[in-house]
Amino acid sequence: MRVGLTGGVASGKSTVSAILDELGAVVIDADVLAREVVARGTDGLREVVAAFGPDVLTDDGELDRPAMGTIVFADPEKRRVLEAIIHPRVRARGAEIEATAGPDSVVVHDIPLLAETGQAEAFDAVIVVDVPTDLQVERMVELRGMTREDAEARVAAQASREERLAIATHVIDNTGTLEDLRRRVTEVYRELRG
Repeated sequence: MRVGLTGGVASGKSTVSAILDELGAVVIDADVLAREVVARGTDGLREVVAAFGPDVLTDDGELDRPAMGTIVFADPEKRRVLEAIIHPRVRARGAEIEATAGPDSVVVHDIPLLAETGQAEAFDAVIVVDVPTDLQVERMVELRGMTREDAEARVAAQASREERLAIATHVIDNTGTLEDLRRRVTEVYRELRG
């Protein structure tokens, strides 16, 4: 069973991913892989520097993620350039990991930009972690120390809530307590194993 997991920034998707992992799913986290494919010394990082210049590196030669984020979230064309470098590498690495899963496994691909990249059709089911847009912004301001403007720009750079819900097989509302969330994720996982 191949499952896509997505949700807007600050929706709680990472928490859902962790719960699914605890329940026994094989979780392939695109964010983790996105860091891996542009780690120091990789061809991915060399290509990013060729496209954006050396100012996107930290003093120790790592990708300066906040600096890169500022650039790409302010300019959709630059974001597409970065995505063209990272996404194919992430997909290839995810496929390698999936190939090691057992035949009865529930393999969850945790993909923040699932709706944006048109990958929903590639999965047997799609889980969307859903919260209202104003709650996403609130969480980024309160929990991540972002300005309201930066938070709103991050939300605007992603698919709309409606676009994500349109691809959902299962919707997990994350406006309640952690216990509510865990209960709903467990329900969905049981259905997937069904």
